[in-house]
Amino acid sequence: MARPRKPLLSRDRIVGTASALVDAEGLDAVSTRRLAAELGVSGPSLYNHFRNKDEILDAVADAVSAKVDLSMFDETDARDWRTALHDWAVSYRAALADHPNVVPVLARGPGRRPAGLKVADAVFGAMVRAGWPPAQATRIGALMRYFITGSALGSFARGFVNDETAYDPADYPHLGQAHLLADRQKQVDEGAFETGLRALLDGLMVQYEAGVRGTWAKKGSTDGS
Repeated sequence: MARPRKPLLSRDRIVGTASALVDAEGLDAVSTRRLAAELGVSGPSLYNHFRNKDEILDAVADAVSAKVDLSMFDETDARDWRTALHDWAVSYRAALADHPNVVPVLARGPGRRPAGLKVADAVFGAMVRAGWPPAQATRIGALMRYFITGSALGSFARGFVNDETAYDPADYPHLGQAHLLADRQKQVDEGAFETGLRALLDGLMVQYEAGVRGTWAKKGSTDGS
């Protein structure tokens, strides 16, 4: 029997093609008609694997979530909760930095996406095991997602044009070097992320130590209010 000229259609192949389109052209580039053309199949054949475009984009987003390292949250891992959150945040941001166009989908939350739910479950479980009250553990997960996805939605450094004349010192006396920022994007943006992450974790550590010393232990609080 002769082999088919084109590889058989599969969820992985659809997701891979959709992901490449999102990376190259953005979310609006994805449509069932465009995907069918890229894959060399008829449009209706996609519906054997996905009901609509939103399901395809969910799968693309979940493929990014699946790249995030969660090993630091294993019960056998020796890292404390603060170090675990730091290392996870760095891994999460790196995954998003490789696929910035899909960040708006990820920012909506995990929904029913398996890999996204595994991320949420791992963070929450690790924080509760570390002694955080469940409600506070939930807030920490939300806070970290806000911070990480927010940092990946755009570049601060690229927000300034590489044109010295745009920053007249008469109008902007403190922006004399702003035209240099775009050329230093990685240094500026990664430095800002690390600075913010450490400040955030330092603040959580203050709350944690205060809770351990006082409210949680004395009141037996389960909500962390």
